[in-house]
Amino acid sequence: MSARIRLKKFGTKKRPYYRIVVMDKHAPRDGKAIEELGYYHPIEKEDQQIRFNEERVKQWLQQGATVSDTVHKILNKKRVSI
Repeated sequence: MSARIRLKKFGTKKRPYYRIVVMDKHAPRDGKAIEELGYYHPIEKEDQQIRFNEERVKQWLQQGATVSDTVHKILNKKRVSI
């Protein structure tokens, strides 16, 4: 099983929010996650948009998990080295 750190969509029309999760690479977008690492609210204020557990992200990356392009951009905003 290859793990991937990506977004899982929640919310309503024009009010989305996302959870940053670790999932199987072949699982559907809103399928069952292995672990939830944080969240991303694109509509909130700048300082409240992104929250995640940096230690767990680094641990998953050391175990060989890959990162989606969107999550990679989000992590770069918070200056997390990948």
